[in-house]
Amino acid sequence: QVQLVESGGGLVQAGGSLRLSCAASGRTISRYAMGWFRQAPGKERDIVAAIGWSKINTYYADSVKGRFTISRDNAKNTVYLQMNSLKPEDTAVYFCATGGYYRDYALDRKEYDYWGQGTQVTVSS
Repeated sequence: QVQLVESGGGLVQAGGSLRLSCAASGRTISRYAMGWFRQAPGKERDIVAAIGWSKINTYYADSVKGRFTISRDNAKNTVYLQMNSLKPEDTAVYFCATGGYYRDYALDRKEYDYWGQGTQVTVSS
């Protein structure tokens, strides 16, 4: 059984930083693309960042480019999202997901087959 457990969310002031972690079990994530998505109340779940199985290829939504960094530690079977210069509009529930066997990265939610439960990020102005 594949499980993803996110941690690291919380309340932070605008301009602050948070690092989200996503620990996987039941799957060796080194063979899979990984992604971070977020969902604000009343909105769709959108991709924030994605990383390929080889770590070389990454993708960032325009809204987070230059502020967020996705990385992975395959030895720990964990993926991270470093979030700097946070803005109130970054407030959302953040989800990690695994999918895309030996893919460079995946952007569509349908390409991910397992999801974490989500962690709340709230940025105050």
